[in-house]
Amino acid sequence: MVDRRGFVRGAAGTAGAFAVTGGVGSAAGRTERVLRGTLPPGAPDYVYLPVEVPPGVREFRVSYAYDRPAVPPGTQGNALDIGVFDERGTGPGGRGAPPDGRGFRGWSGGARTEFFLRADDATPGYLAGPVRPGTWHIVLGPYTIAPQGLAYTVTVRLTYGSAGPVRRPVYPPERARGRGRAWYRGDCHLHTTHSDGRRTPAEVAAAARAAGLDFINTSEHNTHAGHGAWEGLWGDDLLVLTGVEVTTRTGHLLAVGTDPGTFVDWRHRARDDRSGRTARAIRRAGGLAVPAHPHATCVGCGWRSGFADADAVEVWNGPYTPDDEVTLAHWDSGLAAGDRWVPAMGGSDAHREPDRVGGPQTVVLADDLTRGAVLAGLRAGRSYVAESSAVSLAFSVTGGRGGHAGIGGRLAVPPGTPVTARLDVTGAPGCTAHFVTDQGLVHSAPLPASGAGTVEWTTTPARAGYVRAEVRHPAVLPPLPGALAAFTNPVFLGAVRAAP
Repeated sequence: MVDRRGFVRGAAGTAGAFAVTGGVGSAAGRTERVLRGTLPPGAPDYVYLPVEVPPGVREFRVSYAYDRPAVPPGTQGNALDIGVFDERGTGPGGRGAPPDGRGFRGWSGGARTEFFLRADDATPGYLAGPVRPGTWHIVLGPYTIAPQGLAYTVTVRLTYGSAGPVRRPVYPPERARGRGRAWYRGDCHLHTTHSDGRRTPAEVAAAARAAGLDFINTSEHNTHAGHGAWEGLWGDDLLVLTGVEVTTRTGHLLAVGTDPGTFVDWRHRARDDRSGRTARAIRRAGGLAVPAHPHATCVGCGWRSGFADADAVEVWNGPYTPDDEVTLAHWDSGLAAGDRWVPAMGGSDAHREPDRVGGPQTVVLADDLTRGAVLAGLRAGRSYVAESSAVSLAFSVTGGRGGHAGIGGRLAVPPGTPVTARLDVTGAPGCTAHFVTDQGLVHSAPLPASGAGTVEWTTTPARAGYVRAEVRHPAVLPPLPGALAAFTNPVFLGAVRAAP
């Protein structure tokens, strides 16, 4: 077993000296340094390569490469992520910087082989700003390592000269025009060229409008550099929230609607017991902590830290697949067991064509089209998820003396009181409506050929602790259920149970 701290020193010790390729300190001066090393299986999750930056540097540029040897079937090959922290330190990990990430200057994961940054510009995913003297750190993240090890070469080029003006980011406003208290459609899981997406922010904004969305949340992997990339793309018709996808080695967590410019640290695993601290940091920044695609099957993608610290959970991610069905069942079992309720959401996780922005989308009842109102509606579970803007639901439960509760609400009536659940659907031809309670699927009804219809079902709080609705397409492989077209958060029935 390699000592982590000793290994980091050893890896850094493979660096070569700077080679002068221009007049040092002159307007045309440039220096270059090549750092080489090999990461063995079992290497630390993050390796920090120190780079001494002298005064007078205008531009900091990095390129890297690593070997990709053949591996046996079923064995992980090499994959190496990269990022950088400046002279203020790397934050948690004991290198001098506070945990707010002030030293963070960017992350591109494995999406790029080269990046640069300077006062007036930077590669997408990186923060423009002065290149100050001191010890910077290239961060290598060996995502997977082949049995042969991972040999890497990192080249750092420093260009000297006048720094020029500093580019100041312009962040999205916290409100759009809206329609007062209404149902607003949004997609809280999107990627652009500022991480591993292929669409520009302008293309995502256009796709969001075409999908009928009222709001979006930018959620790049481990970088907030794109928060300032939306200038001129918002408007009265589109609210742009800023966030990040916290991409850890044991799952991904969406930070939804955080203050612009918020850094959220991703350098931990479930075993480090940091998920609660991360969620609290997101909430202090005004956002929601939302585990993403909890049962995804790619390496490191499934969320392993539970929902105890979550504000909501992304139950439906992109085109509906079996792992979404597993997540839905897991989430529903928590409702049935009377666990702390965590509202459900959906997001497209769209990266590139043909990924569909707004497929699915979360439809939230908010007091207005503002950051605060939208997040309050999501946190309260006043929402449903639909495959597109063509699908609309209205779901409520009535009973007792004029009692009424909508999605995310509670109808507090005595246990034996008859209550009626009503679902109104439009835009779902060929689909079937279902009611689900803590006993499971209790009622189904096919919708008319037009895809618009109303379904009702009567129960009591003694028989059902909650009722929620699903709209599904026909099954492709019975008895497995058909894919979702939409589903709602629950309406709870009966009095609130006393805390134990």
